[in-house]
Amino acid sequence: MIIVTGAAGFIGYQVAKTLTAQGVKVIGVDELLFFASRGEHADVSFAQTLSPETILDASYFEECRSSGTPITGIIHMGACSDTTELRVDYLTRVNLNYSQSLWNLASQFKIPFVYASSAATYGEGEQGYQDDETKFASLKPLNPYGESKRQFDLWVLEQEKSGNKPPHWSGFKFFNVYGFGERHKGKMASVVLKGFDQIRSQGSLKLFKSHRTGIADGEQMRDFIYVGDVVDVMLFALKKPIERGIFNLGSGRARSFRDLALATFEALRIKPLIEFIDTPVELRERYQYFTEATMDKLIHQGYAKPFTSLEDGVAVTVQALNKRI
Repeated sequence: MIIVTGAAGFIGYQVAKTLTAQGVKVIGVDELLFFASRGEHADVSFAQTLSPETILDASYFEECRSSGTPITGIIHMGACSDTTELRVDYLTRVNLNYSQSLWNLASQFKIPFVYASSAATYGEGEQGYQDDETKFASLKPLNPYGESKRQFDLWVLEQEKSGNKPPHWSGFKFFNVYGFGERHKGKMASVVLKGFDQIRSQGSLKLFKSHRTGIADGEQMRDFIYVGDVVDVMLFALKKPIERGIFNLGSGRARSFRDLALATFEALRIKPLIEFIDTPVELRERYQYFTEATMDKLIHQGYAKPFTSLEDGVAVTVQALNKRI
């Protein structure tokens, strides 16, 4: 029995779906309304669904153990993933405190623990994008969301030093994840989904202009990673298992938003027409112009599967979106 928090979310749902298809019993933790209301997430029956407000404490884990179905793993995806969220107290409660409570339970009951961190912890990348744990304390995220993720990474490393740790644990700094199942994210959905909708309705796609000298419009670059690759890595970490550590999770190759747009047009078989619009003023100081994951650390753990190319990942995503029209 594996707990997946955020199981009605974009990535968490895909993790839970894959585990279920493999015959694993999944306890999905998320807002109960989400499980029923998100049309993209209608083909999985969980062993149990729980609200995030459910008290996951020692008595719950003891009850599972005494019933003959002990919790054998925790994949913690549940969090506020809105990079524009500015309420520090809310992010502290949802992204930091809740994660700390689950870590403590995993440590107490000796349960492997895998969790989602974020590449937002790297800020503008002044210190590069190496997943060197000795440098995490000096990172400078551009927003409170990234800071909440950085704080949990640092707390985890301190807990490990003190001996409060699960038997196996790993955290992953997600770069820009895209794929089918994002519609509920609204403004936080990837450019693939937004592009799909815009191209189909208007025949064109809007991208942000560059507001930085030397970088052309559309040439802002991200490490885009297909959601299927993310799922593969998370389950690899749990099942191998990875003994410990915090790792980058991207494709290892930065691509431009123009590349992403062109791949979406190509998948839809529509002639490219891109319009550049001003980046909202309130986002400009918190906007990353380049991200690229160094992936050596994960590869050294034995992960050898090639990552999906941007063109192939976009094509699969568009194909899935077309089927839901």
